[in-house]
Amino acid sequence: MTIYLIRTRLVSLSIHKYSTATKSVSSIQVNNKEYPSDDYTNVTPKILSYLNKNLHLQTGHPLCIVRQRIVNYFYSSFTHGGNPTFSVYDNLSPIVSTKQNFDDLLIPLDHVSRVKSDCYYINNSLLLRAHMTAHQSELLRAGLDNFLMIGDVYRRDEIDSTHYPVFHQVDAVRSQRKEQLFQNHPGLEIFEKPFLDNPQSFQNSIIDPTKQSCHTLEATKLMENQLKTHLLSLVKVLFGDDIRHRWVEAYFPFTHPSWEMEIFYENKWMEVLGCGIIRNEILTNAGPNNSIAYAFGLGLERLVMALYKIPDIRLVWSTDSGFLTQFENKDLHSKIIYKPVSNYPQCTNDLSFWLPPAYTIDNFISNDFYDLVRDVGGDIIEQVKLKDKFVHPKTKKHSLCYSIVYRHLERTLTQAEVNRVHRKIEEAATESLGVTIR
Repeated sequence: MTIYLIRTRLVSLSIHKYSTATKSVSSIQVNNKEYPSDDYTNVTPKILSYLNKNLHLQTGHPLCIVRQRIVNYFYSSFTHGGNPTFSVYDNLSPIVSTKQNFDDLLIPLDHVSRVKSDCYYINNSLLLRAHMTAHQSELLRAGLDNFLMIGDVYRRDEIDSTHYPVFHQVDAVRSQRKEQLFQNHPGLEIFEKPFLDNPQSFQNSIIDPTKQSCHTLEATKLMENQLKTHLLSLVKVLFGDDIRHRWVEAYFPFTHPSWEMEIFYENKWMEVLGCGIIRNEILTNAGPNNSIAYAFGLGLERLVMALYKIPDIRLVWSTDSGFLTQFENKDLHSKIIYKPVSNYPQCTNDLSFWLPPAYTIDNFISNDFYDLVRDVGGDIIEQVKLKDKFVHPKTKKHSLCYSIVYRHLERTLTQAEVNRVHRKIEEAATESLGVTIR
């Protein structure tokens, strides 16, 4: 994969790529395709380097193993005429439009998930998908009714052992028409009579916490029961029949009602997926106007780390043979427990800086700094923590202090090595974010 940043012109304020502020306008070329950039562009070369890795498709990789177990569950549980009911899409382009990622899913314009500090934008109309649900409407428009979407997703986030800017999701949709849902009760309806009388002008609402106003309670409850039964069966396939679980009511803009599933694992409750009944507006806009559907989404990394006792999400991206060979040539259902190759020591350095006049300790975007640290330090960065905020009582200048934890996954880092990387981070922060090192 070839990545080029080609400068074309300047706009009002020249700020480096890590900042969410207006910046130099460039064109970005990925896989020989060029995309115009603008003041929304915040994707970095480091993030672009993860494209096309497809860890979920690499045979013998833990992500691939769990992906295949999930696919096998749906293939075996849902069949029609001896063939799988669900189709699988696991190589969809991660470059999507804001319409796909947000608008098609009824995500409001002011929703927090749209902000530049949360997403990796190529420009104001294109981004690296933040969830696999971004492909839901296009597949519905293609006439599909039962499908899995699997792939890498990208979100700006903090740096620690459980968060990474790239991770993998499995999303699914299952839709049914009246004759499928009520095959044993043909007198029941999916939709309420006012909707059936005038579906074009009916205004769907989600005021009722138990259902959408267009749906009958019978249809909603039957779909809810199917959804929860299917997902509980999946979790038992992965974690065993004795796994404790609970359902927690949730909110997602694209489903109603919605739930999260938590399992009691390693002596604590852990969220494993989100799900719900797809908003009817989404189905209608995508084509199907005579069906009801459920959807769910889960993160593969969270499942992999729990199932195989992997302590650090960076290991998922490791190419070290000591890690990968523990999963190669294994049966899909093998009880694999990750054995650390070695526990190399941490090195921790603090970095304090004065913010430029345009920023305060309250409006500085930490994710800008995290992206910079990732780009400079790569995967030897284990964690970055905001340690202190300070406002000088006389000058009123604002200062932040971050602790940066360094640890290599495959060898011991020397303090001299860490110091060299730390100085490069200081230099990059000074040049790119306009800060003054204290």
